Amino acid sequence: MSKIGWLAGVICLLASCGNGDYSSVEGRWVEPVPGMENQFQGFDLQKDGKAESINMATLVYERWETDGNDLILYGKSLGNGQVIAFHDRMKIAELTDNTLVLQSGEVRITYHRENPSKD
Repeated sequence: MSKIGWLAGVICLLASCGNGDYSSVEGRWVEPVPGMENQFQGFDLQKDGKAESINMATLVYERWETDGNDLILYGKSLGNGQVIAFHDRMKIAELTDNTLVLQSGEVRITYHRENPSKD
């Protein structure tokens, strides 16, 4: 491989690492419910930008997007007879085929990819 070809490859690799390819963030992501480790909650990030909550009746996700290495979830919080629109912006600290770690300030939440055929 020529020096120019090698350098171009390194530049492409660095550019992809810096910008991040978060298209693989799509899918069903769950974490154990605190205090009920045999129950799971999370969200379903669909290919068309729609989002749905998993086992969270009072937190209704509607859509999602990425901005750089941030995941932004939009939805409504239902509680005490009120409906409050919200958006959560969290840093994607880690993303693998089966693990998604989101960070907001000092809080880190680890999600695991759920099999799409599971409920």
